[in-house]
Amino acid sequence: MATSASQDDTVSDFPKPYPVQSQGSRLATWLLRRAGWTVSFEGLPSLQGVLVVYPHTSNWDFIVLVLAKWSVGLQVSFWAKDSLFGIPLFGRWLRWVGGIPVKRHAAQGVVGQAVEVIRSKRAKNEYFWLGLSPEGTRRLTPGWRSGFYQTALRAGGTLGVFKIDFASKVVDARSFIA
Repeated sequence: MATSASQDDTVSDFPKPYPVQSQGSRLATWLLRRAGWTVSFEGLPSLQGVLVVYPHTSNWDFIVLVLAKWSVGLQVSFWAKDSLFGIPLFGRWLRWVGGIPVKRHAAQGVVGQAVEVIRSKRAKNEYFWLGLSPEGTRRLTPGWRSGFYQTALRAGGTLGVFKIDFASKVVDARSFIA
């Protein structure tokens, strides 16, 4: 369901076409279209990186984004609070859709762990993208947390910005920064 806007207002440090392309799910595309949603996606510019998903202010964001990721065939892991993974069946399903449990207040350094995973994948030339909410919560916040930025910066990876626009029912997944 990769579509392109009539006016290309995306920001990207990478030449198009992007080298990492995928095949999506017709069922997910159909479900999104039935709900009035479109996804603007033209592929990924590299094998590894961090995707910032903004805004994340409701539980509906997750449903729309899982369907969007399936509709374009995107394999993306994401952080979720560890307590969600303790819920029977739901925790297993979260892992299946790409969830990685994190203790948000642990001193062990979630950012450092993510940086090592991305660096390891790059060294092996393997695919790995991590989707994160810059707010770190579903509540509307006055600013963003810096974990997503620190992860991308320290790993030396690509940073992508995926915007969710509920008013126009569009997920815009075309902006990337080196």
